[in-house]
Amino acid sequence: MDFFASSLKIGEEATIIDVNLDEIPLKLLEMGCLPGNKITLLQIAPFGDPLYFNVNDSHVAIRLETAREISITKDI
Repeated sequence: MDFFASSLKIGEEATIIDVNLDEIPLKLLEMGCLPGNKITLLQIAPFGDPLYFNVNDSHVAIRLETAREISITKDI
């Protein structure tokens, strides 16, 4: 079952399976936000946006609307 990065709970790890290239900033792709890489939700900002992830050993803040463009499969 596929989910989006925005659906992760703090501490959950998943594998990126697809990204919407039209909506994902190039900088995130350069930092490793690519299919096959692991993504872990580390923290959520006080008002729920942005979300702080560990992607490919980089800590990145991703806006909620952008996180909804990253398809993941949750690791069990």
